[in-house]
Amino acid sequence: MTKATVAAATAALCLSSCASSAPGFGEKGYTEEGKASYYARKFQGRKMANGEEYRRGKMTAAHKTLPFGTKVKVTNLQTHKTVKVEITDRGPFVRGRVVDLSEAAAKRVDMMKAGVVPVRVKVVKSAKSK
Repeated sequence: MTKATVAAATAALCLSSCASSAPGFGEKGYTEEGKASYYARKFQGRKMANGEEYRRGKMTAAHKTLPFGTKVKVTNLQTHKTVKVEITDRGPFVRGRVVDLSEAAAKRVDMMKAGVVPVRVKVVKSAKSK
């Protein structure tokens, strides 16, 4: 390798390491897209994975892997309505679904009639930043 090639490679490496990268999983700004569903009324009062009872009037959601306490903004990609919820449970365990919303949260994003809608989920406050 010539000195010029080594210098160019070194410069490229330095520049690429200085470039901003996407937020890591669960960090503020982390985003995923998929489908959302919502809890049926029969789950009212049942224990969630975090040990608390599910309350359909609260702004909560289930996610397969985001830490409990993570706050996310969920956007219905059909209506562009948004809601902020806290991750308190695990699920949904249906392929393609990324979040399961409480009934109150589902109403806010206007998905009650459809039942399942395309959404974007964005972390607005990571659980570790409490």
